[in-house]
Amino acid sequence: MSRRRASAAAALALALAAGAAGAAGAQTTGLDRLTLRQDQLGWEAVGRLELGAPLEYCTGTLIAPDLVLTAAHCVHDPRRGGAPRPPESITFRAGYADGRAIAERRAVRVAAHPGFDPAAAIALGTVRHDVALIELETPIPAATAAPFAVGALAHGRREVSVLSYAEGRDEALSWQRRCTVLGRQDGLMAFDCDAAPGASGAPVFDRSGPRARIVSIISAGGSDGSRGVALGMELPGLVDDLRAALRTRPLPQARIAAPGLAETRAGGARFVRPRPSRPTP
Repeated sequence: MSRRRASAAAALALALAAGAAGAAGAQTTGLDRLTLRQDQLGWEAVGRLELGAPLEYCTGTLIAPDLVLTAAHCVHDPRRGGAPRPPESITFRAGYADGRAIAERRAVRVAAHPGFDPAAAIALGTVRHDVALIELETPIPAATAAPFAVGALAHGRREVSVLSYAEGRDEALSWQRRCTVLGRQDGLMAFDCDAAPGASGAPVFDRSGPRARIVSIISAGGSDGSRGVALGMELPGLVDDLRAALRTRPLPQARIAAPGLAETRAGGARFVRPRPSRPTP
């Protein structure tokens, strides 16, 4: 994520309040680096979201050919008092790995959820609305990177899967094939998934259906002393709000022509970590 925004106490409190303390952490798997293109098959819509300043990035995912889902705190600049980042400063690199991307697009419009306050201290209420949509300058064809649907976690399901870029593993996607839902309450979700800085906005998937669907994104992370704890939110209603909000944003008068950006190679600049002033899980 773009920050470690929740205290371990808050994360654990959510899990306990949902009656899930002691959930089966033994089922949680480690991280697999998706180095080769064949490793990424089916996951090309997950990419690195570069935020216009050296060392700053999050994780984002296509939910339509021209829409990227990520965390709201990623699209606000802490060095400017939480002001929105200019859309043209944000670049999405789908399927980025070791200096190359399957497709690369700049943003033209951004909508953070209206319930998110970038100036507020981190709290469970902040996490609940920590969601944003980014409209890209041109769509990425589904044949190149097929978008994922957003939906609710299947009833009674506890197993989820997360793909992310993060500190120390920012040059390729890491896939945690299996981690556990620790608790759910009031639109919030807690997981024992890895949540290192850079993983903000990382998609949390329910893979119980024919194709994985996004049921949450990582907003914040911490530790209860024995395991990592990540916090996210239930998405469907929030994404509907964001689609409506995005439609109210004016497009720039001159959209950037980008004939050369269709499935280009990304540059090889390295992003090691978020700035210390804004750590990101």
